[in-house]
Amino acid sequence: MIWFYQLIGEGEGNAPNPYQMAIRAFIIFIIALVFIRLSGRRTFGMFSPFDNVISVLLGAVLSRAVIGASPFFSTIIAALVIVFLHRLFAWMALYNDVFGSLIKGNAKVIYKDGKIIRNNMKRFDITDKDLIEGIRLQGNVESLDEINSAYIERDGRISVTKK
Repeated sequence: MIWFYQLIGEGEGNAPNPYQMAIRAFIIFIIALVFIRLSGRRTFGMFSPFDNVISVLLGAVLSRAVIGASPFFSTIIAALVIVFLHRLFAWMALYNDVFGSLIKGNAKVIYKDGKIIRNNMKRFDITDKDLIEGIRLQGNVESLDEINSAYIERDGRISVTKK
């Protein structure tokens, strides 16, 4: 195991040299891919705040292993704990709606039956222009008159139901 620490620059008390950092980057890249696969497809497919947390945390934690700011194996274990918690919380949300609402949020109506719900639009910082853009992009329509309702979804996108 000493050879591995010499290879990655651990335990010398100095920052890793460029070659050691390159080796660390290679190893962390592979580990990050494995961890992302372990965390599930939704991590990079849905982009909800819950899913974005794992992306940011994994990047922050694993970057420390690349530059040698934290012990290599401790950093990998910390990242694995984050992946495990993401999977655990996603599983808990699957079976408990209250917990799911707490960590993932709920869709909110921003337009219904000819009326704009201003309170919900303010709550999510959505302007009238954002709403119109959303109905053009999601509903393929140009006017609020052509839709029944519009929602701000848990991932921040606007969804539309047509008349």
